[in-house]
Amino acid sequence: MVAGVDDAGRGAVIGPLVIAGVLFEEKRLQELVRLGVRDSKLLSPSRRARLAEEIKRMALKYCVVKLSPREIDGVVMSNRKLHKLNRLEARAMARVIGELKPDVAYVDASDVLAERFKQHILECLSFPVHIVSEHKADKTYPIVSAASIIAKAERDKEIEKLKEKHGDVGCGYPTDPKTIQFLKECLEKTGEYPDFVRKSWKPAKKLKEEARARQLKLG
Repeated sequence: MVAGVDDAGRGAVIGPLVIAGVLFEEKRLQELVRLGVRDSKLLSPSRRARLAEEIKRMALKYCVVKLSPREIDGVVMSNRKLHKLNRLEARAMARVIGELKPDVAYVDASDVLAERFKQHILECLSFPVHIVSEHKADKTYPIVSAASIIAKAERDKEIEKLKEKHGDVGCGYPTDPKTIQFLKECLEKTGEYPDFVRKSWKPAKKLKEEARARQLKLG
């Protein structure tokens, strides 16, 4: 049995970091190629959503783990070397692999050292599994592309829920002017960010510092 694992939303300032995994029989991997799976970022949201449902239907099993901004802030702000974001994500990927129980797992490495990321995952597993940890694995292995599509589609759903409840938050990434505008408006209204914002992220911290400086200047 072969699994692919990938994430979505690692660099976002709003919303969860989503890790997804899919399990397939090796002989069925070519079906993913015929389905047209590719890097989730290259697909439109509607195409991604349709493919995600088709992949779930085809897979022997799939698993999704969502890491909240609070969990992410907790490790980023801890200043503890063994509790940084890469470790948190390695533990989450281990949870996914533990649920799927493959013989081989292909993962998109989040650490700059792919082999180190692999070891961090293995440390969290209680059974033997061969892990292939590579950068940009979603562009190399269709099964990782499939996991990437599910992860991104799940994050898309989370962002849509936030928009319905809180207004246009943009895509949640600091490169989106709508996201930055939403963060500024939060600070103008309450002086704080809601719990779905990653307060430890540099763009969020910078905006808050600028808002505080303006208040001091006015005050």
